[in-house]
Amino acid sequence: MDHHGQTVSVKIYNQQYSIRANDGNIERTRALAALVDHRMREIAKGALTADSLKVAILAAIHIADELDKANQKFDDLNRTITSHSHEFSALLDQVLKDK
Repeated sequence: MDHHGQTVSVKIYNQQYSIRANDGNIERTRALAALVDHRMREIAKGALTADSLKVAILAAIHIADELDKANQKFDDLNRTITSHSHEFSALLDQVLKDK
């Protein structure tokens, strides 16, 4: 069954939303909505405001921070892998030349 573009109903911070699962992965869309809901509830517990828009913006900033850190880690790992790949390639070239 093709679910590409199917609309999914989710509840985030006591509000019902219909979200299109553009990648076709309905469960992933539900999981992402649950993550946003969880983050908003965490922030609301410690926030000085009950304004859902402000809570949503704070949640978005926290999630964006996590994404930025994950992207930085990914970039660092890619640089490390590229560096090691070049080192191993040079060592392999040296071993093959010595034969």
